[in-house]
Amino acid sequence: MSEPITVPSAEPVSPVGPPEATHDSKDTRNWFSRFLGSGAGRNLGLVLALLVLFAIGAITAGDRFTNFENILTIVRAASIVGVLTIGMTFVIIGGGIDLSVGSVLGLSSVVATLTVVQSLAESSWLIMVVVALAVGTIAGIVNGIVISYGNVVAFMATLAMLVGARGLAEILSNRTTQIVRSQDFIEFFRSNLLGIPVLIWIFIIVAVLGWLLLNRTTFGRRTVAIGGNREAARLAGLKVKRHTVYLYALSGLTAGIAGVMMLGRTTAGTSTHGTLYELDAIAAVVVGGTLLIGGRGTIVGTVFGVLIFQTLTNIFTQNNLNTSVQAVAKGVIIVLAVLLQQRFAARTRKRG
Repeated sequence: MSEPITVPSAEPVSPVGPPEATHDSKDTRNWFSRFLGSGAGRNLGLVLALLVLFAIGAITAGDRFTNFENILTIVRAASIVGVLTIGMTFVIIGGGIDLSVGSVLGLSSVVATLTVVQSLAESSWLIMVVVALAVGTIAGIVNGIVISYGNVVAFMATLAMLVGARGLAEILSNRTTQIVRSQDFIEFFRSNLLGIPVLIWIFIIVAVLGWLLLNRTTFGRRTVAIGGNREAARLAGLKVKRHTVYLYALSGLTAGIAGVMMLGRTTAGTSTHGTLYELDAIAAVVVGGTLLIGGRGTIVGTVFGVLIFQTLTNIFTQNNLNTSVQAVAKGVIIVLAVLLQQRFAARTRKRG
């Protein structure tokens, strides 16, 4: 009887390549994906976009674009809309929208240049500034109360303010341009500090204060929480309605500041100031990475969004290109930004 044949067992075959390399590669991809989704990654993308635009301007317009005076022109032109976007960023992060900031800007400029106000301001032009800021803040508070306690959708409430504030400005000014008579006011806003115009300094100060308020205070954390999940924030004990009023008051305040800056730049108050500025502000905020559904956004990204649009405008101006083409380019940028937001939101829900 023959003995059974014993077949030696086969050694397990190890996978090709060391497992550590596969694991490290996966970790690297995950880290890179997380970085792109972080605030730093998004801001880096905005910086790269701005550098690309700067390179295009340098190639197409040469020294006319790259000289220091033109750079100051870009930032100075962006400063007024930039101040509006700071307040708009808070509102959108909090889950709202404010379509009235352009009209409130115009109204504040008109009220500040009324004859009775300028007569009081003969002793100090700061009275004009205080009046403009008060008008903007009151308009924002009205928006916030109607939205929070009147339960009116933010889109409709601020649309009503857009129409109403513009109409009131036309009535008060009788559809005429009101000239600023205070020479001290004009000289201050036309002056430079360390070679940089005052309008730019105001934009920088408002942006820094906005960053501190959003990132270093409980007000900012509550804004993010309310925008992320309004009902959860209410159940957690946050005064959601009151905080919403504060957000719109802040947006109105920045509109009032922008109104003062417009007076300093044009030396005149008129109901046409700020026309369609609300669209520019919303576009800059969205391109800057703030989610339209609320709960996420950065002041730094908003500033880059403003600079990107203003740089694009300057490139078209330097090359004498059609403004209609410029509008199309802005529209394409906005659509791409929204598509990227939707993709990010979908990925976030999937991970959740």
